[in-house]
Amino acid sequence: MRTPTVVRADGLPERVTIYEVGARDGLQNEKALVPTEVKAEFVERLLAAGLPVVEATSFVHPKWVPQLADAGDLMTLLHERLGARAGELPVLVPNERGLDRALELGARHIAIFGSATETFAQKNLNRGLDEQFAMFEPTVVRAREAGLDVRAYVSMCFGDPWEGAVPLEQVVTVGKRLFDLGASQLSLGDTIGVGTAGHVTALLDAFGAAGMAVDQLALHFHDTYGQALTNTYAALQAGVTTYDASAGGLGGCPYAKSATGNLATEDLVWMLDGLGIEHGVDLEQVVATSAWMAGHLGRPSPSAVVRALAGDRAGGTAESGA
Repeated sequence: MRTPTVVRADGLPERVTIYEVGARDGLQNEKALVPTEVKAEFVERLLAAGLPVVEATSFVHPKWVPQLADAGDLMTLLHERLGARAGELPVLVPNERGLDRALELGARHIAIFGSATETFAQKNLNRGLDEQFAMFEPTVVRAREAGLDVRAYVSMCFGDPWEGAVPLEQVVTVGKRLFDLGASQLSLGDTIGVGTAGHVTALLDAFGAAGMAVDQLALHFHDTYGQALTNTYAALQAGVTTYDASAGGLGGCPYAKSATGNLATEDLVWMLDGLGIEHGVDLEQVVATSAWMAGHLGRPSPSAVVRALAGDRAGGTAESGA
C-alpha cells in the first residue's frame, strides 16, 4: 500500500498547515557540513512537494551553529533561483543583528526562539528567563515596523533535561509574553520529546484559559519517546491546525543532547491522509526528497514512512545527478 485507507473522525479540523522545519531545525545539529547547494535544492524540493511553509535557515552566529554559517549565501542563492518567493521563506533570527541580516536579504517572515525554562534560556540564549524578553522586544518591534510577520517559538514546554517537569502556568506565562511582543503565531515545542497526549491537552486548555485561541498556536513535537503522532492527534482533537514537521524526521538541538529527531513530515502526512484531513502535500515527493537527503547525510532516514515507501533509497546513496 502506498496510501492509507481514509477513515474520518468526528471533531477534527478539515485542513491543517504543515510548517516544514527540515532545512533549518532538521539540519542544524548535523556535524558534517552540508553544502549550500544541497541545502538550496532541499528547500526547492520541499516547495515542489507542496509544503506551504518552508523555514530556510537561521541567522545565528556561526560560532554557535556552524551548520548554518552559510545562511546569507543560502538566501542569496535561493533568491537567484526562486526570485521573490525566497522572501516568503521564514528565517530564524536570534536578535537585532540577525534581523539586520534578514532584512538585508529581503526576508518577509522571521521567527524568534524563546525558552520556557531558566536553564535552557541561559544555555541557548545566554539570558535569564525574564531577560530574554528584553532581548526579543526590540527585534520584534523593528520587524513589525518593517512590515514583517513574526513567529515565536517557545522551547521546553513539556519538560527540561536539567529542570525536569515544567509547570503549565510557567509555560503559559512565557509563551503569552513572547506572543504579546507582536507575534502572529506561537509554536509550542516539546524539545526533548517527553510530552504525552494528556499533557498536550492540559497545556492547550491552559493557554485557552489564558485567552489564547487555538488558531494562534502551533505544535512542534519531537519523537524521542515515540509520542509525536499521538500528541499530534491530541492537538487535532483540540482544534490546532498548524504543525511543525521535518522531512525525514531530521533534527535535534545543539544545546539539548536529549533532543532527537522532529516529527517526520512523511509520518504526519500519512496520518493526516488516513484521517481525510487536507494539507496539500505530495507524500511521494517528500519521501523522495528525504531519501535523497539521507543519501547526502550518509545514513537512513529516521522516518518510518520513508523507510516503508522508499526502501533502499533512504538508506544509502544519493540519487544520480544530485
